[in-house]
Amino acid sequence: MPQFPLLRHIRLLGALALMLVMTGCASLSPYSISENTLEGYLQNAVADFDRQQLQAGSPLSVSLSHADITLGPDGREVAVLEIEGQVSVNAFLARLPVDLALKVEGAPVYDREQKAVFIRRLQLLDSRVESSMFKGDLKPVTDNVMRMVAQWLETVPVYRLDEESLGQRLLGMAPVGVKVVPGKLILVPAE
Repeated sequence: MPQFPLLRHIRLLGALALMLVMTGCASLSPYSISENTLEGYLQNAVADFDRQQLQAGSPLSVSLSHADITLGPDGREVAVLEIEGQVSVNAFLARLPVDLALKVEGAPVYDREQKAVFIRRLQLLDSRVESSMFKGDLKPVTDNVMRMVAQWLETVPVYRLDEESLGQRLLGMAPVGVKVVPGKLILVPAE
């Protein structure tokens, strides 16, 4: 019968370990992410998207030549993304490139299921579309392209927690809130 006290001790140790982890999650210190980190992550996300499009046989190619993210301008809890790049359609043995410049503003939001930060509720601040293939008024094309790009941006995370990092993995186990301060995002346990 000495097995029962041992089993009780194992259960007690398991419960204590669980309490320590839960207490650790609740008292985690904030985790900050710089604008440069977000810009690099966005560049990589666009490159991954382009690779996936090519592997799927899509005629669409996307490249990003410049990404600038400004966090907390004028003390507001928003992010401003200024991106420049090119969207190309490969059709009929020809490549039809369109250069894009886009400036949007939105709210950083943490998605607990994906353990990632997205910029949502985007508002278009400025845009430009240029192509050597098209002449004349591009306004109808610009509006449609910008709407598509803005919708796509809402599905691309600007940061994803690193599951290899114990601190980030623990942070992702708890409800997380996002605070925006000039120059960085701060992930904090939600209250």
